[in-house]
Amino acid sequence: MPAPHPIPIFDGHNDTLLDLYNNGQAARRSFFEQSDEGHIDLPRARQGGLGGGFFAIFTPAGAGQARPQPAATPADVAAFLRERTAPVDQADALAYTLGMASLLFRLEREGNGQVKIVRTTGELADCLANGVFAMIFHIEGAEAIDTNLNALETLYQAGLRSLGLTWSRPNAFASGVPFAFPSSPDTGPGLTDAGKELVRACQELGILIDLSHLNEKGFWDVAKLSATPLVATHSCAHAISPSSRNLTDKQMDAIRASDGVVGVNYHVGFLRSDGAQQADAPLADIVRHVDYMVERMGIDHVALGSDFDGATMPSELHDAAGLPKLMDALRAAGYDDDALRKIAHENWLRVLQQTWKDA
Repeated sequence: MPAPHPIPIFDGHNDTLLDLYNNGQAARRSFFEQSDEGHIDLPRARQGGLGGGFFAIFTPAGAGQARPQPAATPADVAAFLRERTAPVDQADALAYTLGMASLLFRLEREGNGQVKIVRTTGELADCLANGVFAMIFHIEGAEAIDTNLNALETLYQAGLRSLGLTWSRPNAFASGVPFAFPSSPDTGPGLTDAGKELVRACQELGILIDLSHLNEKGFWDVAKLSATPLVATHSCAHAISPSSRNLTDKQMDAIRASDGVVGVNYHVGFLRSDGAQQADAPLADIVRHVDYMVERMGIDHVALGSDFDGATMPSELHDAAGLPKLMDALRAAGYDDDALRKIAHENWLRVLQQTWKDA
């Protein structure tokens, strides 16, 4: 077993399962072999000191549509987003979710001890200490869950420990923000009655509620209901990059007051002050968002939430193997090892300890 890096990174969000999943057919690349495709595989994670992360299961509308490439035209990107933000039927979403979850379980089995789906904070801490790659079963967008919440109970027993109420579209529970720039995240109604029941049920079970992609009214509804820390797994600062997907100062103040955490997103369109989807954004742009959040919320409330395999990365970073460059950039900006440990994984551990109901 490879030894863990001195400061392992635990990441708040990736779409690697979606990148690997092929509707039950053979995956186009192996998680266990180094590839030039995508952003995460186990060899590149080892190179970069990535000790694990939240592995998102997301049901796309128009699942057969290819993602736009970095050189895509604005019209291509707009067409892609219109297709992806169409409503999704609950039964279809549940079937797709179960298929992707089966891929997650197969990765654990085929890893022969190299990877583990973690269900308790003790398991996560052990993985980070011993170099086992840790995966949290996360669902991005609650379309797979019925309003009677029967699927929620079943998925929890299967290992679900984190749930994003929305992706950037409405569902039976809440409304997500559209991909708009410049735009406020105040874009629609708050939680439905079913959404409030879903939040209460997650709290009772000990499922982390992810506020990334949720609109502002929904954010404040969760804040009123929540007895656990508020968490946005992969968002940036709206004051720097005024995308609807980013958090306002008021939202960050509420996250700090709840003892919560924000995972800084590496997607160039959420980092850049002009919102451009251009990969020439420097690592300094990630550092700038970290600096802003640390100044606003304090070092205990800032973490990393890459959006690997789901977004356009700064070319300087490129993929998981490039993470030492980011750690070096943070160190050069004045973050010592104690601060880097908090940003890299300790803040995630603390929030999960306050949220999960470890057996």
